[in-house]
Amino acid sequence: MTTTVLNAVGHLCPFPLIEGKKAMEKLNKGDALTINFDCAQATENLPNWAEEEGYEVTNFEQIGEGTWSITLVK
Repeated sequence: MTTTVLNAVGHLCPFPLIEGKKAMEKLNKGDALTINFDCAQATENLPNWAEEEGYEVTNFEQIGEGTWSITLVK
């Protein structure tokens, strides 16, 4: 399993979601994508998108003041 990290801190919504979709398209089944972001809307958008696509959320945590990290497995 390979893990790719996408740093979307400082990117306004919906860019963390758009960039996450592009990154997931490049991954193989079983690979993981960790997205670090600071857009509060993405705390709902990213998990909802993961559920719609059937991706497993293996980690979702606040990593700083107004900053979160989510890891999805394709």
